[in-house]
Order: sequence, then structure tokens, then C-alpha cells
Amino acid sequence: MSLEVIKAEGLLLIGDPHIAATPPGQRLSSYTADILDKLEACLKHAKDLNMVPLILGDLFHWPRDNSNSLLVDLIALFGPYKPFVLIGNHDKYQARFTPDVSMAVLDVSNVIRMMNEPGPAFVLETSEGRVLVGASPDGFPIPKEFGREEVEQENGELLKVVWVAHHNVAFPEYKKPHYAIKEIPGIDWVINGHIHRPRPTITAGATTWANPGNISRLAFTKLALERKPQAAIWTPQCIDLEKWDIPHRDFYEVFPNQDFLPEIEDADAAESKFLQGLERLAWKRTHEGSGLKQFLEENIDPEQPESKLIWDLYTEVTDGNR
Repeated sequence: MSLEVIKAEGLLLIGDPHIAATPPGQRLSSYTADILDKLEACLKHAKDLNMVPLILGDLFHWPRDNSNSLLVDLIALFGPYKPFVLIGNHDKYQARFTPDVSMAVLDVSNVIRMMNEPGPAFVLETSEGRVLVGASPDGFPIPKEFGREEVEQENGELLKVVWVAHHNVAFPEYKKPHYAIKEIPGIDWVINGHIHRPRPTITAGATTWANPGNISRLAFTKLALERKPQAAIWTPQCIDLEKWDIPHRDFYEVFPNQDFLPEIEDADAAESKFLQGLERLAWKRTHEGSGLKQFLEENIDPEQPESKLIWDLYTEVTDGNR
């Protein structure tokens, strides 16, 4: 198994950018430019530090039908750097990676190194030794163990094995765990995307699990107000990820200056698709009601007794706007 070898001193990890041409949630109209600026800052910082930039999934907020201008901007931005990009759940349409998703355009444009298959991805050749970087994209399991022998036969002795993933991992206070934190024989580090809130790094046996969090402030919450957008740096001898504050604008420059809504007891529940949809509709109304119609069609069960009332209200409101 001969893998691409890249000379660098470590990884610069970029969590879940969720870039979109239309601002999600309550984000103001500068959203696209803000995320592009953050990505550019991360890529430049990775080059300055001689690090490999790696996006931990969910580059896109919506998997397809992104504007041509956004894709052109990303192609121009990524071209000189060719970052590794792990496939997240938001990068796929109906849980599948198909040629019509936006990520496929970046892939065929040869401006990213896409990580859409599970297993060893590349070898990082550092001044301290060789490191294998493996991947578990969304939809593929994190290995229960990993044998280094085959890789070492083709690529030389490995100092470390780092595995990047995009999964529901049982970090403290995370309410939707699927993968327990435990030792994985043959893997030294698991670095996870998908979970937006940074979680404490935990070592189980010989395996260290880390979740640096996303770089984009999507939700209008007190937590987002208090948290700084950060990338993370991994080097072969680190005990924990080093955090790097990404240059960013003030919270009230990118969100409306208003009172917060009542806090939801389970903060992760706020990331449900239904609540995200309601949030988006509340801030992105259309006179034609087309956005509301699409949301209702996707989320209202016609078998439920209240559905007729909801549709009647929708018709009354949209007809009144004409």
C-alpha cells in the first residue's frame, strides 16, 4: 500500500466550515465572505508553519445547488494549497456522495485532496519521523483496530498513526454518542469533526481522542458569543491540540444585535434539522412563501391531524401577500 508522502511538521485542522452563499440561521449577509476569510487565514497559517491543512468535514452547509460564484471563489482559494478535505454529512446529498454535489466540482477541479474513502490516506513525513494519516468519512466506521505492518512495509516505520473522523463520539456532555471513547490498537490519535462545540481531549489507553470544534458561528447563542473561532494544530509529540485563534469579526457584526432566545436545556438539540429550518425561516422570509412551502413539504407529516390547519394557515398567509 504505497501512499502519497507529504513533507510537513504537522496538521492544521479546520473544523466544519459550513460555507454557503445564503447565510444560514441568523447570520447576516457577510457570512460567505467571513467564512472565506477564515479559510484563507487558516491556509496561510498552515503554510507559514509548514503544516498540512485538513478540513474535518462539512466544508459546505448545503451539499449541492451552491452558486457558481461560490465554487469559483473556493477553486481560486484552494488551488495554491490543495487542502485535504474529509467528507462530512453536509457534503453528501441524501446520505450519498454523488457527482452532483458541490464537493465533486472541487475534486474534479483538482484543488483539494478529497478524503471520501475510509482507510489510510497519506503519510506525513516530519523531522521527527513518519506519521500515517487515516480517515473515516461520514458513513464509514472508525476502525476497531489498525494493523500498521502492511503500511510500514511500503512506506517505512511509522512514528504515529492519526485517524480523522466525522462522527457522533461520546465526548463529555454530548447527548448523541455513537462511538465510545476507548483504546484502538494501532491508532495513536482520533481527531473528530462533526461536533461543533469543542470538547476536552481524552486519552484511553494508547489512543487520544480530540474534538476541536467548528470554525463557524452558526447559532445565535450565548455559547457562540463567548467562544472564539479556532483551528487546531497537531504535531507528533503534542499531548493535546494547540489552539489557534482565527482572525474573525465581532459577534454583533455577524449576528443581529438583539436579545437571546431562551436557552434550550439540551444545546445539541438545537442542531436538529427541524429547529435549523425554523430558525432559517424566521430570518429569511420570502413574500412568495416558497421557502416556507418547501420547509412544510419536507417536515410536516400529512397523516397528522394538525397538518391541515398548518397548510390552511400557510395558504392564508401566502395568498394575503399577493
